[in-house]
Order: sequence, then structure tokens, then C-alpha cells
Amino acid sequence: MSELILLPAVDVQAGQAVQLVQGVAGSEKVFGDPLAAAQRWQDAGAQWLHLVDLDAAFGRGSNAEVLAGIVGEVGMQVEMSGGIRDDASLERALATGCRRVNIGTAALENPQWCERVIAEHGDRIAIGLDVRGTRLAARGWTQEGGELYETLDRLNAAGCVRYVVTDVASDGMLSGPNLTLLADVCARTDAAVIASGGVSSIDDLIAVSELVPSGVEGAIIGTALYVGNFTLSEALDAVRA
Repeated sequence: MSELILLPAVDVQAGQAVQLVQGVAGSEKVFGDPLAAAQRWQDAGAQWLHLVDLDAAFGRGSNAEVLAGIVGEVGMQVEMSGGIRDDASLERALATGCRRVNIGTAALENPQWCERVIAEHGDRIAIGLDVRGTRLAARGWTQEGGELYETLDRLNAAGCVRYVVTDVASDGMLSGPNLTLLADVCARTDAAVIASGGVSSIDDLIAVSELVPSGVEGAIIGTALYVGNFTLSEALDAVRA
């Protein structure tokens, strides 16, 4: 069985690494230099990095130069997210050399554009599905975005090969991942699924890894690493066991 891929998160706001609670602006805890954070995860053995421009996601600015600098400095494969909504922002993100980009709001607001970029860029495109119940959240989670399974069916038909599934209610809460949501999404798609939100312990990661045969490929870890619930080395050892 293939092992669960772990993607430590570096979320950037105003040039700093931060972690939000349920994606709410103003809830952030600041963790300093984002490049130092990325290098720390690389030194601990990470193969992947989940890199987010929160200001772009909220439509209030950009950390594009900071993110490009991180991609250029680290040897990890990078999944980049935040504010990728049109050709210009997509091309800028892809030009950094990141392995793939995660598109959220645009998939809900501009489905034709989304279908085109999936067709053009294939596995360099992941679609972020930010879920409350069975409804999708858009624009930095501040707006309603439609029904999860209708959107999933449409994106499957467009050929999407990977989804980043975030349970908004659990993100940053250290309350455990929504395993039911992950299993339900896996049952509705042949695409790979990256789990995001709620991982608080090694046991949570082991529980997510049990969904690998169903289609879960990886898990994004944020707050739990930053507050020291476990180390990345411990997490990597656990999913290899």
C-alpha cells in the first residue's frame, strides 16, 4: 500500500507565516519568517510543501514575491494556493516552478475557465473544495459557493485529477479530521484526494492514512505542527509504519 503523503503548510499573510482558526481573518497566530518555516519542514524530511498566499485568497493583497522566493529556495515539491482566479494569477504561480497549483474560488465562480485550465495543465491543477456540511465556501470562506456533490460531478467530468478537501469547521481547530467527508468524496470520484483541516495528533494521521486505499493521497498539516503537538519527523515515521 502506498503511504500517505504529508504536506506541511506555510500560510503567508503580510509576509509572515501564520495559522488561522477556521480561516477567519483576525484569528491568526504569527510564526515568523515563512522561508525559515519551509526550510524547517524540509530539514525534517518533508517531500512536499503546501504554500498559501492568504492575502491573495482574501482579495486584499499579494505575497507573490515571497512565495516565489520560497519555491526557488527549497528542494521540496510545492503545492501553491491562494487567489489563483484567472490566467494572469495562474501563469504567475506556475512560473515559480511549483509542482502544482490549488484553485478554489475560481472553480465555483468561473467553471468554464476552470475546465479549460484543467484541460491545458492536467496534473499541475488541483481543485480546492472548502466544505461546510455539504455546501462549498468561496472567497476566503466568506461566501457561499454551491453544493459539494454537484460541483464534484462537474469537475470529475472536466477531468480534474486531484482535490484538496478542507472541512472548514475543523480547520485550525485541532479537533480531528472529518473522516466521513473524506470517505464520501472518495466514493464520488476517481481523482486523488488531499485531506486538509483538523489534524491534531499522530492518531489523526493514522486514521487518515487508513483511507489511502479509498483514494486519499495526502494530508496537509498546519496548526498541529506549529504549536508542537507532534514533530514532522514523528508524523513521517507514523505514516511509514
